[in-house]
Amino acid sequence: MPEMKDARIVIMATHGFEQSELEVPLEELRKTGAHVDVATLDGQEITGWDEADWGRKVPGDVKIADVSVSDYDCLVLPGGQINPDLLRVDDKAVGVVRDFVAGNKIVAAICHAPWLLIEADVMRGRDATSYHSIATDLKNAGANWKDEAVVVSNGIVTSRNPDDLDAFVAKIVEEVKEGEHKRRVA
Repeated sequence: MPEMKDARIVIMATHGFEQSELEVPLEELRKTGAHVDVATLDGQEITGWDEADWGRKVPGDVKIADVSVSDYDCLVLPGGQINPDLLRVDDKAVGVVRDFVAGNKIVAAICHAPWLLIEADVMRGRDATSYHSIATDLKNAGANWKDEAVVVSNGIVTSRNPDDLDAFVAKIVEEVKEGEHKRRVA
């Protein structure tokens, strides 16, 4: 069982990420001793969305185009409406998601971030949850949508909203400690 102090995790986001859905996993995963990078489109800082207005900035560590699945154990995708909508039209971002799934790595998406999983075409036949407004999108992509705080389907972790962050982060830690998850691509 891998130790969290040896884990390498990348959080992929752009402007408009839900503030808590990036900051809480970033802080909590770093507290476990994991090395956590933030990947952005240009490798620079990004600005969050905090309830009804622009929020705080978070520095970027690496460009999304430079993310290699072999460098990380886990990919975390924060939600918000703006962030995943912008990323799902970026071929490199969608490619990162596909590569992590195909590479048997942990992929964790919360709120609207499962849009990226849908765009990467990796949800057919998998259990998942999300923010309720995209439940139909997941169902149409072939997922078995559940209204639960956190759902795991062979190393793909999904969660509904900021209220579920404790369960989401705890499940990420559990899955990372289990190691790679051999799976079909979808």
